[in-house]
Amino acid sequence: MHNIQTEDKILFYLCLHRITFLSLCEKEILLKELDDFNALALLSKEEISRIIHRQISEKAIWNGKDNLRMAKIALEYCKFLNIRIILNSDENYPFLLKQISDPPLLLFCRGNAELLNGRKYISVVGTRKLSAQGRDSARDFAYQAAKNGYCVVSGLAYGADGYAHKGSVDAYYDFIDDQTMLQNLGHTIAVLPSGIDEIVPYRHKQLAQMILKSGGCIISEYEPKMNIANWHFVARNRIIAGLSESTVVIEAPDGSGSLITADFALEYGREVYLHKACFSEMALKMSDIVRKDLLKKFSQGNASKYKLENTVQKFLEEGAPVIESFDDFCAVLNEEPGIRNAKIVQAELFESV
Repeated sequence: MHNIQTEDKILFYLCLHRITFLSLCEKEILLKELDDFNALALLSKEEISRIIHRQISEKAIWNGKDNLRMAKIALEYCKFLNIRIILNSDENYPFLLKQISDPPLLLFCRGNAELLNGRKYISVVGTRKLSAQGRDSARDFAYQAAKNGYCVVSGLAYGADGYAHKGSVDAYYDFIDDQTMLQNLGHTIAVLPSGIDEIVPYRHKQLAQMILKSGGCIISEYEPKMNIANWHFVARNRIIAGLSESTVVIEAPDGSGSLITADFALEYGREVYLHKACFSEMALKMSDIVRKDLLKKFSQGNASKYKLENTVQKFLEEGAPVIESFDDFCAVLNEEPGIRNAKIVQAELFESV
C-alpha cells in the first residue's frame, strides 16, 4: 500500500473492515492492490472478485460509495467519543490475537489501550446463571489474577463475566493507595458483541464505567451505531479466547456459550482450565436441567449436535485440568504436562457429590 496520511489509512481499513463477505486474507489483498479508499469505493463486486480470485455470492450486498460514506461517519463518531481505532498493522495490536486464524482487521477501544499488548492475559468465562459458589469463584479468581499482574479478559455478560470483571476492579480499589502494587496490578478487558459505543447488557453500564475508571479497557470489532446481530456473540467469543494464553471456565452447562469460547481456545492452541465450581451440587443440577432441555430441542430439530456434544465432560476427557483457585492455576503451570490427570480428578469430584 502506498504512503498515505494516517487518517486516510484508518479510513481505508474501516472501509474494508465493514465488508462482511470478505475474509481477512482477502481484505489484506485489497490493501496491497489498491491505492486508497477511493479506489475501493469505485470497484464493482465483479472487480473485487477478480482481485481476490474468488467469485463473490450474488446475495452479497455491495455499494462502494455508500460503504465509504458509512465509514466516514464511523470515523467521526470515534473522534467525537474519543474511541481509539487499532489497526492490525499497529504495534499495539494484541500480539496473541493476531496469531489466530481470523483476527479482526481492526479493533475499537475505549479506555487504556496500552493494556492490549505486552502483558499477561487470562480469559475467565462461564454461564450467566451462576450458582453462589460460581459467583464467588469467578470474583475471587479474577481478583487474585489481577493482584498477580494478569489482565482479566471477559465479555461483560451477566454471570461469570460480570463477576470476573468485578474481581479485577475490586483489586484496583483495594490497592489504590499502594503505588508499588498499582504498578504491577493487572486490569480487566471487556470484549463487546455490540458497537463500541453501546454497552451490552445495558444494566452493566455502571460496571463498564468502573472498568474504565480503574484503568481497564473496553474493546469491540464493531463500529459505533452498528446494529447487534446474534452471530456477534460467537464472534466475540473468539476474541476473548484469542487474547489470552489460557481460558478458565467457571461454570458451564452443556451447550453453554462459554464452552464455545473454550473450543476456540483449543483451536488456537491455547490452554483450557475447568474451575472446580463446574462440579458443585447446584452447577450439576443446573447442567442436568439444561441437558434435558437440549435433548428435547435436539429431537425436535431445534438444537445442533455440536451444542449437545459441547460439554464440560468433553473437555475433561481431552485433558483439561480442574483447578480450585488462582494459586492452583499457577501450580498447574509449574507441573509437567500430564501430571494432573483430569479423568482422575473427575472421578473424585463426582464421588463427592
